[in-house]
Amino acid sequence: MDEIEIPTHFLCPISLQLMRDPVTISTGISYDHDSIEKWLYSCKNKACPVTKQALHDSGLTPNHTLRRLIQTWCTLNVSHGIQIIPAPNPPIHNTQIAKLLNDATKLPETRFKCLATLRSITLEEGERNRSCLEASGAVEFLVSIIKRDDSTSLQVENNKGSEFIKASDEALSIFYDIKVSKSCLRSIISNDEVFVAYLVQVLENGNHKSRAYATMILKDLFQVADPTQLINVKSELFAQLVRALSDDVSQQATKAALKLLVELCPWGRNRIKAVEGGAVFVLIELLLGTSETRASELALIVLGHLCGCAEGRAELLKHGAGLAIVSKKIFRVSHGASNMAVRIISSISKFSATSRVLQEMLEVGVVRKLILVVKVDSNSKRKERAREMLKLHSRVWRNPACIPCHLLSSYPS
Repeated sequence: MDEIEIPTHFLCPISLQLMRDPVTISTGISYDHDSIEKWLYSCKNKACPVTKQALHDSGLTPNHTLRRLIQTWCTLNVSHGIQIIPAPNPPIHNTQIAKLLNDATKLPETRFKCLATLRSITLEEGERNRSCLEASGAVEFLVSIIKRDDSTSLQVENNKGSEFIKASDEALSIFYDIKVSKSCLRSIISNDEVFVAYLVQVLENGNHKSRAYATMILKDLFQVADPTQLINVKSELFAQLVRALSDDVSQQATKAALKLLVELCPWGRNRIKAVEGGAVFVLIELLLGTSETRASELALIVLGHLCGCAEGRAELLKHGAGLAIVSKKIFRVSHGASNMAVRIISSISKFSATSRVLQEMLEVGVVRKLILVVKVDSNSKRKERAREMLKLHSRVWRNPACIPCHLLSSYPS
């Protein structure tokens, strides 16, 4: 594209890009439709980005005059590499979606067309139309297809061409892409146990892509669940979450599974269920294999919960690299990860400190790392916890043969 200056009043104040579909809000300022929708609906802002005035009316009025001026300017500057902006698609209305869903419910042969239309709306039409999908009953329609486990093949287009997938798998991905509201998710998890059970089945039997979507949807559902629902989670869910982590379904699904375990483990007997599902071993393997900060933080948080019970501590000690990798993460990931790693070691030190365990902590460098915490750490709480452990086991650990002289001098007396 040749260098050409775009008139400033054609630029969106949010994206600073040429407006494709200008709309005006109640303060009189015009923005590109997608940008202001994301500002209002995704980011939950309630003020005009330019004037900072509170918006009591979030209505968006198409600025046809400005759009015609922009289209004319684009046409005149095609020779400079400016693309002509097509007319925007008309907004989708609830009644249109409701009719589409009603036809698909009555006539199964129209179900594919309905799913294809819902997919196009979620990908192309913007935030407001996603809320229209929810208001018109699209979420309930998708849930019904997912629970029916419709195995009929549907051809869908993607960036690699086209592929055939199950209707229920396509419904699952559309459900996730809609970004269902918290109130709707709360209603589902409170009133539809069958849907939650089916998502667990997808984790067990689905393909990688469907398992990833199921994991992320379950995370969203349980983040709005009440304590009773969190306490009564079945063991099978923990087993399948651990399996998803072990299989490394996707980076996004891994973080979702870890966040879900963080949410579930503090409640009731969930720590025991997670330990019995093999979580400790898989979390240690994850820590050994990842250098990604957030995944390491989440894995350590879950391990911290699990080491709050004897079964969890025993499983960590069974793994040959458990103590070593936890201590290695101190100072190497983040402040939060260091806090959790010291906390895990403290649990082992207080409640599982056999002579064999204490000797292992010496051999794999845990004691040296604790001395470093006392010596150089600026976090007073972490430093005090390390000091307590060193004092508690000084008869075994304060040994010149095992600790370098420059660190032994920092050993608390």
